[in-house]
Amino acid sequence: MQGMNASTSTPTGNDPSYVVGACPHDCPDTCSMVTTVHNGVAIKVQGNAAHPHTNGALCTKVSRYPERTYHPERVLQPLRRTGPKGSGQFETVGWDSALQDIAQRLQHIAQRAPDSAQAILPYSYAGTMGLVQSESMAARFFNKLGASQLERTICATAGGEGLVHTLGGKVGMRVEFFAESQLILIWGSNSIGSNLHFWRHVQTAKRNGAKVICIDPRRTETADKCHEHLALLPGTDAALALTMMHELIQNDWLDHDYIQRYTVGWEALRARALEWPPERAAQVCGLPVEQIKALARDYGQAYAQGKAAAIRMNYGLQRVHGGGNAVRAIACLPALTGAWRHRAGGVLLSSSGAFPVDRAALQRPDLLAGKTPRTINMVTIGDDLLRPASPEFGPAIEAVIVYDSNPVAVAPESGKVVQGFAREDLFTVVLEHFQTDTADYADYILPATTQLEHWDVHLSYGHTDVLLNRPSVAPLGQAKTNTQIFRDLARHMGLDDPCFADDDLTLCRAAYGQAVDFELLLNQGFASLPMPEAPFAQGGFPTPSGKCEFFCDRLAIRGLDGLPGHVPNYELGGVHADYPLAMISPPARNFLNSTFVNVKSLRDIEGEPLLEISAQDALARGIQSGDRVRVFNDRGEYHCAAEISPRARDGVVNGLGIWWRKLGLNGTNVNQLTSQKLTDLGRGPTFYDCVVQVARLTNSAQSATGEGGRS
Repeated sequence: MQGMNASTSTPTGNDPSYVVGACPHDCPDTCSMVTTVHNGVAIKVQGNAAHPHTNGALCTKVSRYPERTYHPERVLQPLRRTGPKGSGQFETVGWDSALQDIAQRLQHIAQRAPDSAQAILPYSYAGTMGLVQSESMAARFFNKLGASQLERTICATAGGEGLVHTLGGKVGMRVEFFAESQLILIWGSNSIGSNLHFWRHVQTAKRNGAKVICIDPRRTETADKCHEHLALLPGTDAALALTMMHELIQNDWLDHDYIQRYTVGWEALRARALEWPPERAAQVCGLPVEQIKALARDYGQAYAQGKAAAIRMNYGLQRVHGGGNAVRAIACLPALTGAWRHRAGGVLLSSSGAFPVDRAALQRPDLLAGKTPRTINMVTIGDDLLRPASPEFGPAIEAVIVYDSNPVAVAPESGKVVQGFAREDLFTVVLEHFQTDTADYADYILPATTQLEHWDVHLSYGHTDVLLNRPSVAPLGQAKTNTQIFRDLARHMGLDDPCFADDDLTLCRAAYGQAVDFELLLNQGFASLPMPEAPFAQGGFPTPSGKCEFFCDRLAIRGLDGLPGHVPNYELGGVHADYPLAMISPPARNFLNSTFVNVKSLRDIEGEPLLEISAQDALARGIQSGDRVRVFNDRGEYHCAAEISPRARDGVVNGLGIWWRKLGLNGTNVNQLTSQKLTDLGRGPTFYDCVVQVARLTNSAQSATGEGGRS
């Protein structure tokens, strides 16, 4: 592949060709990938060795991308429902017939009254992270229509808000410099499974003598490879961070000059931190006092000894009631010790705020033309689909267009989500590759292209390179790009604004305007943003004050706590008599949310839906490894296999997700149990703020559930 021409696109002929693209999936790494094409067929996908961050490596999931693209069950023609909703019964139909019917039904809703278009809701998220195939032409369509806006919160908004109100944006240290760090805290991240290329830098640092500490309720594959593991209780991360501050103060492991020059609110934060001695945090976090003190000592003495200390957060820790405050508290730590002075010091949760994306050019909010439609939070879709019209809510939702998401599987409290999508009076259109759980409830399924079949341009939240994706093969069957589907819908609805004529390459160019050299993207497939090595060595944070804001006036003005604090979970394990176990639901290693669940080679590795439980909790319930169990709370129940595992700490079970419901043992998945409650900041989901009970299924019940997870 050396010397390949990145400008090659949709190759033909008998000789293998290589096409440079980008991984579309929701991972911090945003890999550059190379597709080998022979006779018009993609035969291999591998990491691009020419891209420094990818370094020639892909995760197991994406390396199987041809298997997904050429999957025998891929939807390649428009389908129209013929049976009851949820039955999965469809017939093929022509594109024109489908689009004409969809357009007529949407027009009937939109033209009934001045604001009735708000009864139409888009539902999408990160099925592709591409800026073009996600929210460009789709956003233009819904803005022109005046449809309800979707608050896209299901992954990262609590943590994002935490960063914005502390550092000023989704910014942090450059990932490549973790290789030079001498102490690394991996906080709320299973990096080996979900941030593989960051882990490469950790390994380099370890070889050079760095100490690596994992902070996570689950003993992950990453924790196995670290020097220390703190298995704290879910939702207690802010308490641990505040206690670290307490110890930094008590032992004077502080960079007083950095605090004085480049921070705001130190005295108030100091007073708060002094309320959190290690003994208090030990009770809240479920950790030994000495382990907490040792963590603080490692972090504080790194400063005292002039060593670079770095923190890699990920989004698992913010999926609880106090998730935003937890990220705020952790993000304060590097400013206390002056860790930002080193290029190998600081914190990184997301780098996406560094990318100069021109979202207005892509999404055209001006098409709203003064309309101010309501906003619906995607986390509460279960309640909102069942909500009648009212002065507070507005019109009932009458139509949903789903793309780049699978809400029946991935949204919380999925029993209600299923009820909502099962409404006979709800018109549902799903743009998809496969007949997912959500597609089973569609009135129309429209076949969409995969990443190997379309143009797109990407940012990253784990590094600072822009990536271009070229199509490597022609669209299979009758599949169309998301952008073309929305262009066609606009045409059928008589929406004739010239912006609907923009082709995908034009949209790719518009994404960054003049801020990125597009010719460089065309020539090599990626372009690095110009970034300082140590961005906050002398302050310069993108906050209103230009400083790290321990106390945030913007939060105080809203009546919120201006300081980071510990916000307890809504649901506390060990407190609720009926549901004494806390449950988290991290992704199974070979799945990415609900993507890849139907790729047989990956599903075979996972085997079946699984609950990890500690030996002590299993013994108390008469459970052995391999038993089928019933996991339940007031929201529903979920059947899966139990595994007695050292990965589960006492009092916490790990429900690995996210299986498609119809591949589960009793037609549900772990989100049957999660709630629609929202986080303290960012109105995000609280997937890991959930209590349950676990019981062994009787032999007859186990026989009835069968082996659905292996199908």
